[in-house]
Amino acid sequence: MLFAVIRHDKPNSLNLRLSERPKHLLYLETVLDKIMYGGALLDDAGKQGGSILIIDVADAAEADAFAIADPYVDAGLFATTSVRQFRLVFKDGAWL
Repeated sequence: MLFAVIRHDKPNSLNLRLSERPKHLLYLETVLDKIMYGGALLDDAGKQGGSILIIDVADAAEADAFAIADPYVDAGLFATTSVRQFRLVFKDGAWL
């Protein structure tokens, strides 16, 4: 099942994001097989203020566990996290 993990950082937390990034990247290395797409949400100045990951996991419980295990959670980076089931409708400029 596909899920979207959408996160918005707390205000003025870019330094926290950068300082905790090595731990975050190590975590992502352990779950790469579950990540279909991912990237940064940027503010008007082009600085990261969140992220979106599309993950492929068995169920909602596994999606929630995936999201909670990110070291950024323990660091207190996120203002909000949304984990929602996702249905792919378009891919590579075409309807599916």
